[in-house]
Amino acid sequence: MRDELLSGDFDPGSIEQGDEIHYLKPGQPAAMLKRLRRGQYSIRSEIDLHQMTEAVARSAVTLFLNEAIRQREYCVRIVHGKGLRSASRGPVLKRMTERLLRQRGDVLAFASALPAQGGTGAVLVLLQGH
Repeated sequence: MRDELLSGDFDPGSIEQGDEIHYLKPGQPAAMLKRLRRGQYSIRSEIDLHQMTEAVARSAVTLFLNEAIRQREYCVRIVHGKGLRSASRGPVLKRMTERLLRQRGDVLAFASALPAQGGTGAVLVLLQGH
């Protein structure tokens, strides 16, 4: 049985790298995260981090989120990729994005996108207006 599983054609791109990520700011209703995970919010803007270094991506995400709030775009998508080319380092931009979002006081919730919206290679973010 084990040998059967290990033999044959295997496409590493056919599996999801890493697990789904999600977060709900303390004090926010659980229904908010549930709706976000179901894709029930309208995405107002997005940024794609592919081909960026971690440092460039961190700055780009910060500027993107600040501008989204300024433009009153409170649901956004960040495409960070699945880390398929990061080899043993894993999904570097995904981890950086998750850390950055958790540190921001204006992030109400975030969740990995639905498969049609990028799956675990993208995250949907709900932002708090000022």
